[in-house]
Amino acid sequence: MKSRLLLSLFLILTLSNCVGVSSKGLFGTGVSVAFDPRSVGTQIDDSIMQKNLSARIILLDKSYFLSVKSKVLDGRIFLTGKVDDPEEKLKLTKLAWETEGVRSVRNDIKIKDKFNLQESAKDLLITSQLRTALVLSKSIKATNYQIDTYQKKIYIYGIAMNADEKELVINEAREILDVRDVIASILLVENLRIQKN
Repeated sequence: MKSRLLLSLFLILTLSNCVGVSSKGLFGTGVSVAFDPRSVGTQIDDSIMQKNLSARIILLDKSYFLSVKSKVLDGRIFLTGKVDDPEEKLKLTKLAWETEGVRSVRNDIKIKDKFNLQESAKDLLITSQLRTALVLSKSIKATNYQIDTYQKKIYIYGIAMNADEKELVINEAREILDVRDVIASILLVENLRIQKN
């Protein structure tokens, strides 16, 4: 009786963990893997790389938990955020390249300036405006994109279903008031190593 209870508990925990993994996409909780054009195997590989890299970044310095963000798409690593000096940026680039399975690294980490509440609020507003525009567009799968804004420069990471969608996303970003530059790292589905069938 005791062994059955333990076996049942083990199965419940195991199965509930599997459901959590399959219903969580790269871009956060609630994003279904059904919307992601990458194969399930590629999504899992990217997720493992993401968790591995995030853990190693935090081990390097706990303050990076809030100041540095990383994304992994199709084996490509994208880094954003702010650090105190150029040496830290180089260390993070090296750390990313040491991640098993990495195909490329793009480091858009900036060196910190003095904190400016007004600029930070403006960056947040720009990010919100673009996110809203993508969600409202019927021609864009908004769940496939990550947006970061720093000093009125928009960084967009994601996967476009085709070249037209990629162009639409970039144009939406450029139309936002006060945007200084748009840096887009958008992969096309046709360029992914392994696509969903």
